[in-house]
Amino acid sequence: MTDRKTLLETCEAELYAAVVADTLDALGLRNQVVHPGLAPLDETRRIFGFARTGLYMPIYHDDETVNVYEHEIRLVDDLAEGEVPVISCGGNTAIAPWGELLSTRAQVLGSPGCITDGSVRDVAMIREMGYPVFCGGRNPSDTKYRGKMMWIDVPCRLGGVEVNSGDLVIADMDGIVFVPADRLETALEGALAKVRSENTVREELRSGVTLAETFARHGIL
Repeated sequence: MTDRKTLLETCEAELYAAVVADTLDALGLRNQVVHPGLAPLDETRRIFGFARTGLYMPIYHDDETVNVYEHEIRLVDDLAEGEVPVISCGGNTAIAPWGELLSTRAQVLGSPGCITDGSVRDVAMIREMGYPVFCGGRNPSDTKYRGKMMWIDVPCRLGGVEVNSGDLVIADMDGIVFVPADRLETALEGALAKVRSENTVREELRSGVTLAETFARHGIL
């Protein structure tokens, strides 16, 4: 397979969430689209990258033994270019595990964005810096006293989808799709073939060919 940087450049140039979701359906992977509800802070921003998972749990106090930020700091500082923090909070939007300072560090390291089913704060500053974030809500409440990232790079669930570090994530205004790492090559080959065929169908439709005719010829709708 091509190197990760080239792969992501190809994805960004040609692919989008819907065509990847269709391709995964055809491969029998029909639970890879995150349930509606996680929204981008800026709909013009997209994310193409490889997941790095972090799993949160609720807490109800903080003291010198809790060390509430230890795993969060480790995850963000360890990001490689092209890696996306995927932060699973079990849908707990009472906490904001992501904000402007984490976005700044992640952006410097070449992270293409962050996805969390928790909330996000510092929205105006994140928008201004142009770092893409998809989240379950907006909330100024810090995780301190309320939640702690307990593990990184472990399987987690986000919007009904099981996610592992190394899975490909494609997120745009239609939604969020995760491609399992062990099916990546097959899925991308299929998605690229489909999107190129769709370009042909689009041109035929623009020339006046009917939907029925194009579907009979290409099987694409």
